[in-house]
Amino acid sequence: MKKIYHLSTCDTCRRIIEALNPPADTEFREIKTAPLTRGELEALKAMAGSYEALFNKRARLYRERNLGAQTLGETDYRDLLLEHYTFLKRPVVVAGEQLFVGNAAKTVAAAKEALHS
Repeated sequence: MKKIYHLSTCDTCRRIIEALNPPADTEFREIKTAPLTRGELEALKAMAGSYEALFNKRARLYRERNLGAQTLGETDYRDLLLEHYTFLKRPVVVAGEQLFVGNAAKTVAAAKEALHS
């Protein structure tokens, strides 16, 4: 399975998707119009190892709610990820059994290789 969770209004997501040049069989999931379900989030967490690994600490809501000053646990990260799409670090690329989260250059390069292998 090849799947990319993204935000269509995010310039970074669009730039990365273009750079990934995903194969035609890649499924795209726009997280604002089709939010993650609890089951999907659980599956991503199982691949990532934690909810925190999927969590976007650079989100505007993270700063507005002053979440950086709080001690958040896995349950908090899960609940926030389910509450609002902006808390998902993006893009999230699933290539078979491999998961790539975020926009770091090494992550994008590895995701591109996995999508095309």
